[in-house]
Amino acid sequence: MNHSLKTGFSFGLTSGIITTLGLMVGLQAGTHSKLVVLGGILTIAVADAFSDALGIHISEESENKHTCGEIWQSTISTFLSKFIFASTFVVPVLLFDLTVAVVISIIWGLALLGLFSYILAKEQKVKPLSVISEHLMIAIVVIVITHYIGDWIGSTFI
Repeated sequence: MNHSLKTGFSFGLTSGIITTLGLMVGLQAGTHSKLVVLGGILTIAVADAFSDALGIHISEESENKHTCGEIWQSTISTFLSKFIFASTFVVPVLLFDLTVAVVISIIWGLALLGLFSYILAKEQKVKPLSVISEHLMIAIVVIVITHYIGDWIGSTFI
């Protein structure tokens, strides 16, 4: 996979997983509404995918070392990977009770992130456990913080 596609894919996958899980967990803790969580996932899948794609586009342009084609490859691969990975979290919400769907989504998201981290570590010839641990720890911190923010919002404003 070339640099441009890898940049977009890795950013989109990581952002798609962590952002969507954080949003889901926070919304579920605060509202306990399947409809709200589903709306949040779809919003992330579209709006945040476009936002991240534009962010990568501008970041790649600012480096002044990529061709126009490379920049657009990064942009499109960021959008598609973010959109696709975020959208996968819709399936458990449609099929299961919300609490079960969130647990399944956390397992799914952490498994994907762990697998991608393993592949990344192998490509970089570094110890996989350290890379996987670092990435999963960041995701878990996001999940825990957004859960408590959702609880706080739900108990304070709803």
